[in-house]
Amino acid sequence: MLNWGAVCGAVASGFVSRQLGRRKTIMISALIFSIGCLGCSLAIYGQILAVFRFTMGVSLGMACFTTPLYLSEISPQKVRGVIIGFYEFMLAAGILMAFLGNAWLGSYLDVDHSVGGHWRLMYMFISLPGMLLLIGMFFVPESPRWLSLMGRDQEAVAEFRRMHLSEVEIEQEMVSIRTTLNASQSARSLFKNGNFRRAVALGIGLQAIQQLAGITIIITYAPRIYRMIGFTEVSQQLWGTVLCGTTHLVAVLLAILFLDKLGRKPIMYTGFVIMGVAMTLLGLLFDRNPASHPELAIAAVVSILFFCFGFAISAGSVIWVLCSEIFPLSGRELGITFSTTTNFIVSAFIVQNFLPFSTRLGMGNTFLLIGAMNILYILFFLFFVPETKGVSLETIESNLMAGKRLRQLGR
Repeated sequence: MLNWGAVCGAVASGFVSRQLGRRKTIMISALIFSIGCLGCSLAIYGQILAVFRFTMGVSLGMACFTTPLYLSEISPQKVRGVIIGFYEFMLAAGILMAFLGNAWLGSYLDVDHSVGGHWRLMYMFISLPGMLLLIGMFFVPESPRWLSLMGRDQEAVAEFRRMHLSEVEIEQEMVSIRTTLNASQSARSLFKNGNFRRAVALGIGLQAIQQLAGITIIITYAPRIYRMIGFTEVSQQLWGTVLCGTTHLVAVLLAILFLDKLGRKPIMYTGFVIMGVAMTLLGLLFDRNPASHPELAIAAVVSILFFCFGFAISAGSVIWVLCSEIFPLSGRELGITFSTTTNFIVSAFIVQNFLPFSTRLGMGNTFLLIGAMNILYILFFLFFVPETKGVSLETIESNLMAGKRLRQLGR
């Protein structure tokens, strides 16, 4: 329900963010999220819980659509990768805090299903970050690029000043935006343009790969996987997820530090090699029954942590950055709608089908297949993905609409 709600939220976000602005869309998302969390915590029937889970998903889809878009439009090009990378860093921090809270609640609080249980507290607690986001968005600027898109140039200049740009920098930014807008088309007519459709296809491919890399399986089924490799106590399984969250957070921080120094593609290559090797090793260990051999169980945990590290430094961070950069300004909402919606559709498909698929194929063989696919994805990045380090959004758009090959958009 969460994933399918996110699909609906992502689809709706393109229209909402175009009409109301990026900032207000994030505020609406935060409000919906808080309502959904509180509704889940108070639900007395499974059907009510499902409805509010769907509501949370709508918020998730809106936030995942709008936040990278907003950050890409307010960021100076020389630090754009770092700023958008902090989006993934804060996601990782939130996941880690959720894992820590769940591990504590699951380990030390009794569950009385007649009156509720600690899962209600889990939902209640996570309404607080949504409220903090809603309050915090009152104090940040609107996207100057969106304001210019709406013909509100004076407000765009005022927002640039709020961001402490010099008058020379503001003029340069406004000239670039005006040049782009003068050459732009409406999103509907833009989709008839083959060059724009190439960017959409690239965004869809990137987001599908991010989910097919295997992170949804690890995050969603981590307790079950830990149980299968020999950690039978619930507290062990929950603290194992904390290890995953900690590794993810540290790796994202490293990615942020080096994203605008090393570039997008070298980091992607490194991450997918690590993920491919880690998943392959995990598959081989599953075939040797790690539950009966403590040393193999430890090796399986290390493989999972290496996979989380590889994902966080590459697909988890870089793909969101790329999808916020490759679309023309006038079609950015539409392009990110396609790519973000793809992310949640593939995620929902994986969550629904992983267990029956792995039952038929075998858990070990499933991980071996994922490992091989991660190695093959490197070819996709080699032939189709551009290096966008230090390149303005306007230059990327100009190259795209001029018909340059996708991997050359950053030149």
